[in-house]
Amino acid sequence: MTVGVPATPWFAVRRELAPRQRAVLALIAVLLPLAVWSAVSYVPWIWHPMMMVERGAEDSYLKPGTLVEHGAFVRENQRLVSAGQVPATGVPANPVFLPAPHLVAIALYQAFVTPPRLRGDPWLHQSLWQSIQVIFWGFTLSALVGVPLGVLCGTFAAIARVVEPFVDFIRYMPAPAFGALMVAILGINDAPKIAVIFIGTFFQMVLVVANTTRQLDRALLEAAQTLGARNRQLVTSVILPGIMPNLYSDMRVLLGWAWTYLIVAELIGATSGISYFINRQGKLLNFANVYAGIAIIGMIGLVTDQILSALGRALFPWQNQPVGAVTRWALAIIGFVPRVVLRTVARNRAEYQRSQAELLARHRAAAAPSAPHVERPETPP
Repeated sequence: MTVGVPATPWFAVRRELAPRQRAVLALIAVLLPLAVWSAVSYVPWIWHPMMMVERGAEDSYLKPGTLVEHGAFVRENQRLVSAGQVPATGVPANPVFLPAPHLVAIALYQAFVTPPRLRGDPWLHQSLWQSIQVIFWGFTLSALVGVPLGVLCGTFAAIARVVEPFVDFIRYMPAPAFGALMVAILGINDAPKIAVIFIGTFFQMVLVVANTTRQLDRALLEAAQTLGARNRQLVTSVILPGIMPNLYSDMRVLLGWAWTYLIVAELIGATSGISYFINRQGKLLNFANVYAGIAIIGMIGLVTDQILSALGRALFPWQNQPVGAVTRWALAIIGFVPRVVLRTVARNRAEYQRSQAELLARHRAAAAPSAPHVERPETPP
């Protein structure tokens, strides 16, 4: 008789869950917010403070397609009934700022495949690429300076006493406050945006890396010193290898921190990137597109974090569990969807460019002056 292995308790303190439990909880984490959003959007008796007018009424502002508050709809219908007129009819609806999930999904697809309305405006994938470059350069420059400085602060008390008070003072200042100064120094293009990302992550990075460096087991340093290691050897052969797994996790968290500054950074100087798309759609009250733009940022962050997490498992196998089936499945879907979207974008962009070329050719043909008619003399027999 085989005795089954007892399942891990769901709320065991500091104990890892079984693979099936992790898969169930990962699925719940994805479906629960979507279920709440769907319930609010599709179930009328939960929360629908607006009414969408289906059949309007004469001598009233209740026209078909109008979105009005529920109380105003009831009061206007009472007035119409008291005046002997036919009341309007309508259905419960969400406010304009809370579109249903399927509308956001449609907007997300259409945002990629629809050409820009204004000539010279970038396509959405071009705006995304520009935003990714701003994040990359801002975070890379911050890491190139902040990580070595943080390691030195965590290793040498003299350097920490000089650097950390100033860093601790600056980190409380909001990075967007430096926007006007960065524009005055660096211009209105991408440089001030990169500078805001740098400021927003650098000072936090120095303190986080210094704290991670201090958490290294001091017994490792004492053992190396017993074997005759000098300061340089302690840093390169003991401290850096010892803190690398935790340092890698810190950088993943700080990269997400950099993304939180993106929208504010791209509003400095000339508005560009995904922020241009979100702000423009918000001004036009296309909130489905606003949600789609926000969802794009979230998906890019999720893809990046999952890739870095899988890479971390490969680099530090003694620190983490191997890649699970749920993570592999999610990465496969995340990798498949962009390929489909990019193929559709390329096809629609080619059709758009072809139609623009044909329109320009017809415009030139219509604007070209016609050649004057010249009568030729008859040739003698």
